[in-house]
Amino acid sequence: MQKGKASLLFERPVMIAGAASVAGQKEGEGPLGEAIDVVERDPMFGAPNWEQAESTMQKQTADLALEKSAVHRKDIRYLFAGDLLGQLIATSFGTVDLEIPLFGLYGACSTIGEALCLGAMCVDGGYADHVMALSSSHYATAEKQFRFPLGYGNQRPESATWTVTGCGAVVLTADAGERAREEAGEDVPLPGFYGPGRGRGVRITAATTGRMVDMGTKDSMNMGAAMAPAAWDTIMQNFRDLDADENSYDRIITGDLGEIGQKILLDFMKNEGHDISRIHMDCGLEIYDNQAQDVHAGGSGCGCAAVTLCAGILPRLLDGSWNRVLFVPTGAMLSTVSYNEGQSIPGIAHAIVLEATGGERG
Repeated sequence: MQKGKASLLFERPVMIAGAASVAGQKEGEGPLGEAIDVVERDPMFGAPNWEQAESTMQKQTADLALEKSAVHRKDIRYLFAGDLLGQLIATSFGTVDLEIPLFGLYGACSTIGEALCLGAMCVDGGYADHVMALSSSHYATAEKQFRFPLGYGNQRPESATWTVTGCGAVVLTADAGERAREEAGEDVPLPGFYGPGRGRGVRITAATTGRMVDMGTKDSMNMGAAMAPAAWDTIMQNFRDLDADENSYDRIITGDLGEIGQKILLDFMKNEGHDISRIHMDCGLEIYDNQAQDVHAGGSGCGCAAVTLCAGILPRLLDGSWNRVLFVPTGAMLSTVSYNEGQSIPGIAHAIVLEATGGERG
């Protein structure tokens, strides 16, 4: 059902049947390390080059998400996936063996939000019973494409973020029995991802599609400043469309604004009369320990929000820590072409409402 200018309320229960994350050694040494499903010590993932390494990581993550969801690959109707590389080469080569109809997406670091939104629309509309949303990034492939060769050893400014080597995959499913279980008040164990004996699950109940927001930022080493206005715009649109505010969510979690972008977002929200500082989190600040790991402003990349979702957000919805979360992955829509032509960096953000369902509420 359409709500307001840019939001949707999903009338069918769009359940998360499974989720998986694979990441590199640096990410494994961060605060989410123990919750990441696979921490790969070899940055090459056994492949001959960086791009194939990212493709290998994608395939591994997709297979693991299917295993955890107890959904067979042949039953996934659509795959919504993307990465940071030109022509989505990590995705096109990484998912070819899955043999799943593919919608290749580019939303920069917001891609997992775009994928979840489109996937939920398909499930809610009855166009698919099972879909997968996936996104990835690799530190070396991103540096190679957008910045400098690793061997150059250039100095990074304090405003720069560290591209996450990681991939997250989520299986969405139409669970026709979920609403009946809730209405009956039954604490019925759910399959796969939820674990045996658990009556608690997670579903997507609403989404707000972001628009391009460009406030003239041109510094590619300060992407948090470019993305923060887009996060503010989408959160405010979500509030207006759904008649919500900061009291409607246990947490509002942005993608990878980092320290600088977070401060800008909080200031923008305060100017609108909303103090979200108590409930705001940022994936770029959650995935690394900045004091110990020296990532400057925080983490970024398509894998940042995706890994944090799978390893940090969904588990806390499942264990009762939170009941309702606004997940807002953010993206800086620049390219080497636009940057070299002196253009500014537009930002975008997509908001997904995640709710715990069943079991005891925290």
